[in-house]
Amino acid sequence: MHQFIQNSKSENQIFDVKKIRQDFPILNTKVHGKPLVYLDNAATSQKPKVVIDAIQKYYESQNSNVHRGVHFLSDSATNSYEEARDKIKNFINAKSSKEVIYVRGTTEAINLVAHTFVKPKLNEGDNVIVSLMEHHANIVPWQIVCDEKKAKIKIIPINEFGELKVEEVNNLIDEKTKFISLVHISNSLGTINPIKKVIELAHKNNIPILIDGAQSVCHSKIDVQDLGCDFFVFSGHKICAPTGIGILYGKEKLLEAMPPYQGGGDMILQVTFEKTIYNDLPYKFEAGTPNIAGAIGLGVAVEYLQNLGYENINTQESKLLNYATEKFSKLENVRIIGTSKNKASIVSFVMADIHAHDVGTILDQEGVAVRAGHHCTQPVMDYFKIAGTARASFSFYNTLEEVDILEDAVKKGIKIFLG
Repeated sequence: MHQFIQNSKSENQIFDVKKIRQDFPILNTKVHGKPLVYLDNAATSQKPKVVIDAIQKYYESQNSNVHRGVHFLSDSATNSYEEARDKIKNFINAKSSKEVIYVRGTTEAINLVAHTFVKPKLNEGDNVIVSLMEHHANIVPWQIVCDEKKAKIKIIPINEFGELKVEEVNNLIDEKTKFISLVHISNSLGTINPIKKVIELAHKNNIPILIDGAQSVCHSKIDVQDLGCDFFVFSGHKICAPTGIGILYGKEKLLEAMPPYQGGGDMILQVTFEKTIYNDLPYKFEAGTPNIAGAIGLGVAVEYLQNLGYENINTQESKLLNYATEKFSKLENVRIIGTSKNKASIVSFVMADIHAHDVGTILDQEGVAVRAGHHCTQPVMDYFKIAGTARASFSFYNTLEEVDILEDAVKKGIKIFLG
């Protein structure tokens, strides 16, 4: 049985998937005359009507810029925008709303930390540690700053099951290690990494660490104080919120010491041509007009997930993963890539030597939406000596019947390509 990270508190709410699906208008879509089976949740989740309504309400009755206005609409928009920040603070259990920075998404958050926190500390010969299973968004920013400062990137290896070789972390750490940046859950393998163990190793060696939570906040309750990480980043669009909004969590003392990432309105207290005084946290990192509707939508989305209950979400997604894994393990000419025992609801697979894009196209004709390709994790594909995979990623609103439809579509693909 695959195991998810579980909530410590029991949640006994009745979880009616059919009823929950009614919250998501897009799930009624027909594709090529067939009911949509949406299994691309690791790329982006669908949005419940309560989030869609919140965005519409903002534009219909609150639309105004935040913070600087003295009129009614601006005050209303500001209140909703900052209330959302407080909801997110509680959602991840940050100590203060000052530690919750609005960004466009995980990618911008990582770049912000790379350029404003890590780069100033790097010298020639220093190193930053990441893992082999990172998304490109947690590789390229480190390459950029390391190239500029003539530093190095060290790689935590993985094994044939797609599991992190945690025992290698101590061997990689040395006196030149300035930072560690690690994915919580692999977007292409589904592996849940033992991040708490790595965080403890990092701090034992006085090394700050960032956790990429883009794939974990949708599956598991996050408590940044319990984890103890220095930074935690995630995107709203993977947790039922709009695109273009995300969160950088950072410990307050670290954020206070960091320079702004961008200059502009709202991140300042006073500007003269002689000197600019920057605003307090969190606004120091939020230059310009923000994605106000996106932030409000994110606040509503995290409330929606909390109301569902993460134990319920975990139970449903684990059921889907185990059911799909059992079925795919029995299919001839199909191989699952990523077989960690501690895994989220992602099944990546290859079908003989058929290109993943061809597999995805056949599935689409059956109404099944999966992601096909390297999933922005080309080093992972190189490790397994494949060009890419077809990836089915399940969410709490998916059903066992949809897994059956996926299996039938894959069987049809096998028949078409392999006879």
